[in-house]
Amino acid sequence: MKKTRPSILLALLMVAALMVALSGCTKLKARDQINKGVRAYSASEYAEAVEYFKSAVELDPSLTVARLYLGTSYLSQYIPGAESEENLRMADLAESEFLKVLETEPDNSSAIHSLGSLSFQMKNYDESEKWFRRLIEVAPETKEAYYTLGVIAWQRTFQPRMEARAEIGMMPEDPGPIKDAEVREALREKNLPIIESGIDMLEKGLQVDPEYDDAMAYLNLLYRERADLEDTPEAYERDISEAENWVDKTLATKKIKAARSQQASFGMTE
Repeated sequence: MKKTRPSILLALLMVAALMVALSGCTKLKARDQINKGVRAYSASEYAEAVEYFKSAVELDPSLTVARLYLGTSYLSQYIPGAESEENLRMADLAESEFLKVLETEPDNSSAIHSLGSLSFQMKNYDESEKWFRRLIEVAPETKEAYYTLGVIAWQRTFQPRMEARAEIGMMPEDPGPIKDAEVREALREKNLPIIESGIDMLEKGLQVDPEYDDAMAYLNLLYRERADLEDTPEAYERDISEAENWVDKTLATKKIKAARSQQASFGMTE
C-alpha cells in the first residue's frame, strides 16, 4: 500500500492539472469566439455574431458577457412593429438570454436595461416600466431609465386626450383646456398622476445629465398634456408657457452640443 499511494496521488495530481489546463484552454477558446462575435457585430453581421456568441456560451456558460452579447445580437435583429414569426422569435430569444443572465446576476444593469428596451419596442409599457424602475434601483445614474419612463407617461396619456377632445368636437389645434368640465375631470383623474410621475422622472434624468435634450423635449410634451386638464384658461396658459420654455431649452442645448461637437472635430477646445 505504501508503494501505491504516491502513484495514486501523482495520478490524481496529473488529472487535476490536465483538467485545469483543459479548462484554461476552453476559456481561451470561448474568449476567442467572443472577440470574433464582437467583430461580426460591429460589422452589422448580426446572424454571424449570434453563432460566435452561442459557441462562446457553450464553451463557457459562466461567461455572462457572452450571454449579454448573444441577447444583444438577437435584439439587433428584432424589428419593432413587425409581426412575422421570425421577428417575434428574435425578441423571444433575446429576452431568454437576458433573463438567463439575471438568474445568476439578479442586479445586472445591462440585462435589465435591455429587457426594458425590448419591452418598450414591443409597446408592452407595463413590462417596460417594471424593468426601468428596477434599473433605477440598481443603477440610479442611468438617465435613459428616467427618460423612458417619461416617454411611457406621454404614450399613455396623449391618445386618451386626443380622443376626449374629438368626443366633444375639439380639434387638436384648438386652444385648451378641454372645454367639457365633466370630460376634463374624468380625464384629469386618470391622466394627471401619470403626467406628474412622468415629469418627475424626466426632471430626475436632467439631474443626471443637465444637457439631456431628449428629456427636455418630452417635458415640453407632458406640460402640454397637463395644460389641457387645467380648470382655467390662465392655468392652461401657464403650462403652455412652461412647455414653450422647454422647447427653447431643447433647441439651445442642441445648438450648444452641435457647436461643441464641431469644435472637437477641428481639434479645438472652448
